[in-house]
Amino acid sequence: MTTYTTMGRSGLKVSQACLGTMNFGTAGVAGCDEAEAVRIVDAFLGAGGNFIDTAGNYSDGQSEELVGRAVKGRRDAVVIATKAFFPQGPGPNDRGLSRAHLTRALEASLRRLGTDHIDLYQCHAWDAATPIEETMATLDGFVRSGKVRYIGCSNFTASQIVEAQWAAQRAGGTPLISLQPQYSLIKRSVEAEILPVCRRHGLGALVWSPLGGGVLAGRYAAGAIPDGDSRIGRLLALAAPGARAWADDLLNARTLAVAAEVGKVADELGVTSAAVALAWVRRRPGVTSVIIGPRTVAQLEGNLAGFVLDLPAEMVARLDEASWADGLTPVTGTLATG
Repeated sequence: MTTYTTMGRSGLKVSQACLGTMNFGTAGVAGCDEAEAVRIVDAFLGAGGNFIDTAGNYSDGQSEELVGRAVKGRRDAVVIATKAFFPQGPGPNDRGLSRAHLTRALEASLRRLGTDHIDLYQCHAWDAATPIEETMATLDGFVRSGKVRYIGCSNFTASQIVEAQWAAQRAGGTPLISLQPQYSLIKRSVEAEILPVCRRHGLGALVWSPLGGGVLAGRYAAGAIPDGDSRIGRLLALAAPGARAWADDLLNARTLAVAAEVGKVADELGVTSAAVALAWVRRRPGVTSVIIGPRTVAQLEGNLAGFVLDLPAEMVARLDEASWADGLTPVTGTLATG
């Protein structure tokens, strides 16, 4: 895995595989302790990866702490991305994209990561309560201070991306260079408007949940109770808020049919379903990097296989047809540079 791409309209070089660290830490449903987290980071960097994504709210801040300790002594070889928006305290200014919260959140992330700068600082979600001009001016200030190198966003709609870029342009400030959208064979709605807007406005796509919560890895079957070690199984066991609705959204007839087709392609090629699903999404137009979130080194190694697998055109066509959804316009070609 030695393929690197530039993130959006920037000179930042990142690996096509991005190590997502939401599973790092023992708070909540994560369950990846420090020893295993270090082994995962070591294996990822050893395979040629250089891009690690975390967030201030992952495992109550443990994820950032573990990442910081895992990359100590080799910080300059790693592109660290983190995010802010979600609550990091009980107060009314302990969440969102206001200048008040973002400033405190950045300082907290720098402290947990044990670094003097963040390579890619991202808005984790849109904040309807804060003017976008305030948010973009604050982020521009972070860049000018040297504490942040580039800025991005996560889960913004097409219109929100345009608003953010226009706000930066009007102020002569720093534009966004990345978006984190959900994208996989079972979640393709971003193809309609969001990915085209990203390309027009200079944002690379750093996609999350490429395995559809494990559905495309073949972890679930129709009518079967989710494995207790699977992410859905752990969330259901803990009665986590929204877990049942999330499970129902992922485990329906359409998604399981798509997963079955992925499994057939995998069997024909002699590879895993996860490798097939990752190979499909990493070559989609507009996709720069793909977030994988292993809890073990074995899972990491299995996922990395998807970044060296080239799917035959006829199998790509089969997967496209099987995963089709209403409202999508066909997208062809490969664009891995964002």
